Amino acid sequence: MKVLETERLVLRRVTQADAPFILVLVNEPAWLRFIGDRGVKTLEDAWGYIRNGPQVSYERHGFGLYLVERKSDGAPLGMCGLLKRDSLEHVDIGYALLPAYWGQGYAQEAVSATLAHGLRDFGLKRIAAIVSNDNASSIKVLSRLGLRFEKHIRLPGATEEISLYLTPP
Repeated sequence: MKVLETERLVLRRVTQADAPFILVLVNEPAWLRFIGDRGVKTLEDAWGYIRNGPQVSYERHGFGLYLVERKSDGAPLGMCGLLKRDSLEHVDIGYALLPAYWGQGYAQEAVSATLAHGLRDFGLKRIAAIVSNDNASSIKVLSRLGLRFEKHIRLPGATEEISLYLTPP
């Protein structure tokens, strides 16, 4: 189900058919470094991740992580979407692309559309983003889109502090 469309991208709900792509994405070194190991090692694990993550979020909140596809050829590039975490006051935006698609403006395009979607379609007043302190590329994307550093936080169970960014009030 298509949720958003931009000049070059389609963002749609993740389905079981996306399990092979999800298996690759969540095991990329950058994902493991900046987001963390989700224990997804098989196609069955990937399907469980989809079922218990994005699909549960769609049912509970009406939003979640979406698959980002390139319009021109349907290639899956990554995921981008809104997440509701118990440990954060505001809904946050999360995204990750395969390294082959970095540096081409896709992340900024997907994040921009997703922010607008959250503010417009879900009436969110502010949207958060959490990012590893050494993830300079993601910090640059967030800053370009108007999110501002708020403070350093430590999520429950985490060993390292991360940065919390917020859209303006």
